[in-house]
Amino acid sequence: MAELKEENIKDEKWHSLDVASVEKGLNTSIETGLAEDVVKNRLEEFGENKLPEGKKRSALMRLLVQFHNVLIYLLIVAAVVTAFMNHWVDTFVILAVVIVNAIIGFVQEGRAEEALEGIKKMLSLEALVIRDSNRQKINAEELVLGDIVILSSGDKVPADVRIVKAKNFRVEESPLTGESTDVKKITDTVNEDVVLGDRKNMAYSGTLVTYGEATGIVVATGQRTEIGKITQMMDEVEEITTPLLQKIDRFGKILSVFIIVIAVTFFAFGYYFRDYTYVELFMASIGLVVASIPEGLPAIMTITLAIGVQQMAKRNAIIRRLPSVETLGSVKVICSDKTGTLTRNEMTAKTIVTAEQRYEIEGSGYKPEGMIYKNDEQIDINRETVFKKLVQCVRACNDSQIKKAEDREWKVVGTATEGALQTLSYKAGLKDYNPKRVDSIPFESDNKYMATLNQDEDNNYIFLKGAPERIIDMCSKQLTQDGEQEIDHEYWKKQMESIASQGERLMAAAYAKVDGSIDNLNENELKNNNLIFLGLIGIIDPPRDEAFTSIEECKKAGIRVIMITGDHAITAQAIANKLGIGENKDVVMGSEIEKLDDEELKKVVMTHNVFARTDPAHKLRLVKALQANNELCAMTGDGVNDAPALKRANMGIAMGIKGTEVSKDASEIILTDDNFASIVNAVEEGRTVYDNIRKTILFLLPTNGAEALVLMGAVLIGVTLPITPVQILWVNMVTAVTLALALSVEPMEKKVMQLPPREPDEPILGGYFLWRITFVSILVAGLTALAYSYSLMGGNDIDTNRTIAVNMLVAAQLFYLFNSKKLNETSISNDFFNNKYVFVAVAVLIALQLMFTYAPFMNTLFGTAPLTAHAWLIPLIGGLFVFFIVEAEKYIMRKIL
Repeated sequence: MAELKEENIKDEKWHSLDVASVEKGLNTSIETGLAEDVVKNRLEEFGENKLPEGKKRSALMRLLVQFHNVLIYLLIVAAVVTAFMNHWVDTFVILAVVIVNAIIGFVQEGRAEEALEGIKKMLSLEALVIRDSNRQKINAEELVLGDIVILSSGDKVPADVRIVKAKNFRVEESPLTGESTDVKKITDTVNEDVVLGDRKNMAYSGTLVTYGEATGIVVATGQRTEIGKITQMMDEVEEITTPLLQKIDRFGKILSVFIIVIAVTFFAFGYYFRDYTYVELFMASIGLVVASIPEGLPAIMTITLAIGVQQMAKRNAIIRRLPSVETLGSVKVICSDKTGTLTRNEMTAKTIVTAEQRYEIEGSGYKPEGMIYKNDEQIDINRETVFKKLVQCVRACNDSQIKKAEDREWKVVGTATEGALQTLSYKAGLKDYNPKRVDSIPFESDNKYMATLNQDEDNNYIFLKGAPERIIDMCSKQLTQDGEQEIDHEYWKKQMESIASQGERLMAAAYAKVDGSIDNLNENELKNNNLIFLGLIGIIDPPRDEAFTSIEECKKAGIRVIMITGDHAITAQAIANKLGIGENKDVVMGSEIEKLDDEELKKVVMTHNVFARTDPAHKLRLVKALQANNELCAMTGDGVNDAPALKRANMGIAMGIKGTEVSKDASEIILTDDNFASIVNAVEEGRTVYDNIRKTILFLLPTNGAEALVLMGAVLIGVTLPITPVQILWVNMVTAVTLALALSVEPMEKKVMQLPPREPDEPILGGYFLWRITFVSILVAGLTALAYSYSLMGGNDIDTNRTIAVNMLVAAQLFYLFNSKKLNETSISNDFFNNKYVFVAVAVLIALQLMFTYAPFMNTLFGTAPLTAHAWLIPLIGGLFVFFIVEAEKYIMRKIL
């Protein structure tokens, strides 16, 4: 055989070539296979049939990466400053927070390289091939282009193969294509431009053979397979930084520049315009920097995110990357796969139509529970003779079964469609109907039907099920309650259109009573016995019950839901309409996406919500198109085909039960119950986390602002500093670890799911927040200065004056905490006491301040002095004043805004 070169076959569309052309193009023989020397040459030319090893980082590098975060940089700067001030306790505390944060990130994030490992687990380990005219079992990695592979039920397809022989061959491709049922494979050519799911003469690496047997020619191995292409896409996909990290990074840079400018200006003013020594100014400037850096903020943010992780876990959403907690709270669009996400990925018989009646079946999936109704009334099956005969037919003419698995869930053994029909027979009370099978004709793509010859008590029956058009053509009669009558083709045509419009797959059933002497079944017997048409069965992969409510919640929260599926357009449209997604707009097909350039796709993705027959590359393009429109995008999925889009999306959400390891490793969130409703719960938690972070910032920054203003004011007027740098560190530390920490567990506000998503570029501190921080900073700084001045006029010593000033500062923060519990609404409401941790934090803070004021060792460390009982009235009155003034400000601003 001639040598095969990659450049000669690189762009071949094998599905569009006939068998002889494929055989010739790959220099192989279906009968004899490849010779061993040819195999050796092709292994050298194309390499082994395996995916390339991903770039792996060592455990140390993965740990070090956790420090590459602006939150951690802020903490490290704070640690350096406190060390410079010889405040070693604070230094060690801050460094401990840095290390704990890194460990949490290391554990939560795991290994990104596991995505490739997950794909490798899907690949077949062995393959049955024909080489040198002999059948032999080989390691699947040794497969080469042109190898002749024998496939049978239960096998994993070891490489991409062109089917050349097939007998009742069906393949489960949902992890790769999104197709909700296994696919009947053929040997005929298909059009060159059809999408992956419509290449019926191909079987792809990593998919599962569910029925029959086939022979195929290997046309792609390793990285050239469709799964291999997905791994390449994942390698090339750029991961998106979370909005929170982007905003905090921007906020940190602005704050750092602001602090440096103020400190330099402050130093220059004191040096040139006031009579301070160089050392005094340097220490005052250090104090100003310490006062201005909210060193507790990064730690509190990390803790708030970690608490969000725990809350989401309780609501069936596992977070793999800590900063991703809040991202769901700001998504504008959720791109959802259909099969297994919005639907159950379990086929269910929902509609049966006979010549006279229409029946509706309750329930979903393979669990045999649900009533059967006719005209909204439950039926007695023994009085519905046509319906009963139809169910007997699909029960007997069936090679699958349903059974309860170890997890007590009902599973199908065999094809999904036949499993749905077995579940129907259970619901109808015909579980025990099991007539002896004498002979059968298996389903063939050419015939489009399956037939069995069964012995039922004293009678023999031919039972037939298959494609409606084929079955109807084979029947001359239809069965009614009163007997047989001429088949009404027009009636059945209308019923088929009606059921199909609901997105249900159609199947038909027929039967014939035959002579007991017949003991074999063939096409002639079917023609010779007058088949009687029984009716139509509508089968669907039903939407999850919870999905309806979840999508409505998303709409109220201003979140758009888009369905992106590999399934057929009619099915996708019907499910979308039932869920309220489609809005009766045209479904956009994958083939249409192929024809659109990026600019055209940007427009289409904003006007359509349902995309069908999509390939992995289409899903990735759709996510990119949404992001190009500045839409913060979440992507749900469970298959290998979803992985590149999951990785690219701002938030990848994988299914934990039915999801592949590949999809999980490419995602930020894993839903442990595979329930779309859990996404809504996660959105609530994400929005709450973000609100609590903003509350924390709104609470902490006025403390820093007030401290900075007090120091700057003292230098400007040339007086002794009312608070020392070490006292500033104490205030920052105790308010952060007590009061601010309590805000991190603040419960969700009532209107959190009635607000639209945040804009991705919305700053974490808007104009109103800046106003509030400025207003409260001036208010608290003024009260602190007044408290210091009042004590000074009372003739107290400097330590007592500073102690009163510090306690005034802390008291103002304590009362301001209650203002910060609600961002815009009044804090004086029925849920004032809804966060018990706030009151625990207040009690702890009071104890710490009493120790700060009265403990001798604290007096020595911080330069404080014990206060009289009368002196405590000053911070108490000042704190109450802050609370009521800020509540008045909130009321006025609500009216203005």
